[in-house]
Amino acid sequence: MQHSDPEITIVGGGLVGLSVALGLLSAGRRVRVLDGADGDARASQGNFGLIWGQGKGWNFAPYANWTMDALAAWPGFARQLKELSGIDVALDQSGGYEFFTDSAEMAGFAAQLEQQAAHLNDRASFEILTGDDLRSQLGGIGPKVVGASFSPRDGHVNPLRFLRALRCSVHVLGGCVTMGATVSTITPQPDGGFLLTLANGQSLGAEIVVLCAGLGSTALARGLGFETQVRPQRGELLITEKLGDRLPFLSSTIRQVDEGGIQIGGTKAETGMDDSESLDVMAGLARHAVTVFPALEGVRVVRAWGALRVMSPDGYPVYAKSAAHPGAFLVTCHSGVTLAPLHASVLAEWILNTSPTPDMEAFDERRFALSHAA
Repeated sequence: MQHSDPEITIVGGGLVGLSVALGLLSAGRRVRVLDGADGDARASQGNFGLIWGQGKGWNFAPYANWTMDALAAWPGFARQLKELSGIDVALDQSGGYEFFTDSAEMAGFAAQLEQQAAHLNDRASFEILTGDDLRSQLGGIGPKVVGASFSPRDGHVNPLRFLRALRCSVHVLGGCVTMGATVSTITPQPDGGFLLTLANGQSLGAEIVVLCAGLGSTALARGLGFETQVRPQRGELLITEKLGDRLPFLSSTIRQVDEGGIQIGGTKAETGMDDSESLDVMAGLARHAVTVFPALEGVRVVRAWGALRVMSPDGYPVYAKSAAHPGAFLVTCHSGVTLAPLHASVLAEWILNTSPTPDMEAFDERRFALSHAA
């Protein structure tokens, strides 16, 4: 069943927008999701599928704890998606590694993990392994790997199946998802609510508007009183042929999906809106994979692509309510997969101002103004 008069309109139908929609629908609200054009930059279709906590929030305690809450919520969230959509997102949360070939870099990351652990108290769980320890545990790790960190809480899902499960779940709960609906302007109305004008000239009304449009949010946010400006950051991926043998590990840069193919990634580049692949970066990814696990040397690469991450000024999520125009919300983050269970629960409660209202003050955009003032 779909409602013809949704009270909440979500602008953006990627992982973040759909997760928020799922939470609002589960709370009994009428929700419409407006998704943009096929050619829009879409982080949701280029992500690595990681559910990851290592190092996150090492210098920002609220984010460290928010991430840990999300990791703990993932098993139940995966079950919810399976019940609603019938789709198994292939959650594997049996632990993950960060591999290092440089001792100084490894020492620096270990120090960050210690700071992260101080924020998490007894919820922190990681270990540092030397290269020899690592090779004794995982056969086939290359001799140039000097060590690794490991956390038993990290994991991954099948990213495309996850996106499909979210879409199906939103439909099952009565949400209306409109594809190819590019929002040109959002105009606050004198008596409350908002008027959304689409690129095709259509106008839609909404009592509540939630901006989850990723890199498209900045242009719409100013008119609603928001100041946050997000920027693109390009990452590139290699996809190999499907393998019958399973990798003995999951890492933040090398993972094997449940269907057998291996994804290799982890690059970061400030290239504006250019999401094209670059030969030198792809070659570097291949070298990295073979350095970590030499048995991959003969494996064929069948696809490669670039995608744009959505980055706030400090890299952390922004969850903001408009003081100038009540009923307008801005939701933007980079780790849309990891944080999805909380976007579909706690964040929906925050938007609806339930009692007790979740405290999201640490993620408000006012932190940028405060840091500039300091």
